[in-house]
Amino acid sequence: MAETRLQTTMTFSDEQAMLLDTAVEFFRDKSPTAKVRELMLSSDGFDESVWREMIDLGWTGLAIPEAYGGSGLGLAAAVPIAEPMGRHLSATPWLATQLFTQGILAGSEDLKATYLPAVAEGATGSVALSELDGDWDLGRANLAFTVSGAAVTLSGTKTFVLNAASADYLLVSGRLDGAPALAVIATDRLPSDALRTETVIDETRRSSELILEGFEVPAQQTITGAAAHETLQRIRDAALLLISAESAGGIAGVLEVIIDYLNTRTAFGRKIGSYQGLKHPTVDILIGLERTRSHVYHAASLLDAGVAAETALRMAKAQASDAFAFAGDRAIQFHGGFGFTWECDAQLYLRRALWSQYAFGDALHHRRQLAESLLR
Repeated sequence: MAETRLQTTMTFSDEQAMLLDTAVEFFRDKSPTAKVRELMLSSDGFDESVWREMIDLGWTGLAIPEAYGGSGLGLAAAVPIAEPMGRHLSATPWLATQLFTQGILAGSEDLKATYLPAVAEGATGSVALSELDGDWDLGRANLAFTVSGAAVTLSGTKTFVLNAASADYLLVSGRLDGAPALAVIATDRLPSDALRTETVIDETRRSSELILEGFEVPAQQTITGAAAHETLQRIRDAALLLISAESAGGIAGVLEVIIDYLNTRTAFGRKIGSYQGLKHPTVDILIGLERTRSHVYHAASLLDAGVAAETALRMAKAQASDAFAFAGDRAIQFHGGFGFTWECDAQLYLRRALWSQYAFGDALHHRRQLAESLLR
């Protein structure tokens, strides 16, 4: 009975409430739509001064244990940061750095002692997990790890490496003797042509292709064996949780855009928001938002309690993917011809929704995984 109660109760601590209040105000002030559009045209895609403020607030070290200079609040505490980020389409290196952090937490004591304090103090990281075949199973990477003495040679290509150009460190996945393995790379050691900028549908994001040909790293900078499996699982769980939380915020943001337009535009002498054909889908968007938030905070509560959360995380990602894409699509349609133009803010949310929908697996992928695990 106690176990059932633990798995169904959602928790929200005082620390998380304070983080949410601070983050809501922070991103509302620092990431207005005009600023988002300005940063979309910049090379880095984010404001360095805003990123520095986030570091000073301790947000990069939320999930890092106190022994390594962090707050020790755990991954669940990152949700109140991710949701308002999504609402205001903020795109700093924070998400990529959180995924890097989760990967390092499963590594050796030397790796944790080397990289976690650096991240807590403001270093940025990212993960290079995807490859050209688009396989969402993180354990099936093809990039080759070859041991040669005290070094490991990496050869292969990774795609969709988030914020790679501004990262200090990359955590790269591959295969060693047929089993998953990962390596930490300092980006200042990469050849000048190792990173190539990719064009992705969400132009607030910065994504790169990583090309490694005979690149050597010390063996102590690798994660192999059971630790590699745990690393990939931790990164996957963090990605599903934080992207779903961002999506919940994105639904709230696009809903605000929709309601503002429905109460502004007039047709046949009436505000278009008075027509049932527009009211009902808007309510569906609101319901999708509440469902997404419920799934996200339920999954976060399980992680915070140390309970296995894979099922809850996959359910959250499936719900968030569908709900955000639906909200973005309806926003475009409600705006009519204007919705398809660059000037309409609705298309910014739809682009973010489509990126989020396919990052780390779409709704169909996760429902298939759920069916296999639950109905086996």
